[in-house]
Amino acid sequence: MAVLDGRGLRMHRRGVRFSRWFRLLTVIAVCGLQAHGQQGSGAASSVSEAEVVSEPVPPEVVASAVAAVAKLGEEVVMGRYKVAVDRMNPQWKERTAKRMGGMEKLEKQLDGVAAQMVQQGISMISFKPQGQPLVYQVSPARKVVRENGADVEKLVHTKWMVLVPTATRFRILRKVDGQAPKSHIIESTGFQVAVSDKGANDWTFIDGSGLSVSDLRGLFVTLPQDMELPQTSKKEVR
Repeated sequence: MAVLDGRGLRMHRRGVRFSRWFRLLTVIAVCGLQAHGQQGSGAASSVSEAEVVSEPVPPEVVASAVAAVAKLGEEVVMGRYKVAVDRMNPQWKERTAKRMGGMEKLEKQLDGVAAQMVQQGISMISFKPQGQPLVYQVSPARKVVRENGADVEKLVHTKWMVLVPTATRFRILRKVDGQAPKSHIIESTGFQVAVSDKGANDWTFIDGSGLSVSDLRGLFVTLPQDMELPQTSKKEVR
């Protein structure tokens, strides 16, 4: 049996430690390097959720976000990691780049993820949506809306944010004491934060690995402080 603690996954039967591999996995955002931005503190933080006009959530919006995450997973499983880089949420990518010393450095690290995985004997078997998505409306802006036959300026949400739970399986090949490589299957539950302008269904993503509510509220200040994120976990299944 294997358990994940603060030092990484270890198998109690043989004392085999997987922390080196999990250090790589936990810094990968859908197999793109994950680096967290710092919480913002701009004037927009004075805008409260109660001041912004929300609208009913169309089922097709949720379906579109889930389908987009499924498509992203298919591309990554096929080894097309650049798709994950290209579809990273621009706001998150920009904040991450600042923290890492510039966009060029960030993209260089992201481009090297595939080689790191091969070097460490890690491959992705499957990655797909699994579970009930959570929907939020974010990025308020003033717009003119028609109300009771008159044009009225109101503060409205301009983007959808959908938290899509995911299930991922990795294969790790590891040599022990000079023996032939053995295959270990790791199952990970996580989530993708899918963001799109309303009416566009053009989704970009933030990986949920190590993500906090503060991280998200640093970008989308009207999110509730007590919002709950989908649970994440990792375990060895074989």
